[in-house]
Amino acid sequence: MIENLVLKRIYEPASEEDGKRILVDRIWPRGISKDKAQLDLWMKEIAPSTELRKEFNHKPERFEEFKEQYIKELQEDDEKRLAIVELLRMIEKEKVTLLFGAKDEVHNQAVVLKEVLERKLEQ
Repeated sequence: MIENLVLKRIYEPASEEDGKRILVDRIWPRGISKDKAQLDLWMKEIAPSTELRKEFNHKPERFEEFKEQYIKELQEDDEKRLAIVELLRMIEKEKVTLLFGAKDEVHNQAVVLKEVLERKLEQ
């Protein structure tokens, strides 16, 4: 585990220990103001495509297929690849908290993204 990289629901209060707070959802989370979010960056380009997000629809039974497809997007989409490089640079310098809006803290794109980043950092 990389201690410079953590996940957090955006609905949890911001903390000094969060370091750089980065929202990794394509759509702004319901019911949270920009002030309350206290974001450093919103990387909507790294989120799954709209088509993939709608297909998954936060159904745990579809998570494995979603994960596979999202990893493929992260590897093949130029914009997403550049965003990963940018995130890796940040993580090497400081603590980064990836923020997400999903209620399910186990089956969401931020979990997949964190795994991908950790694998790349361990190489």
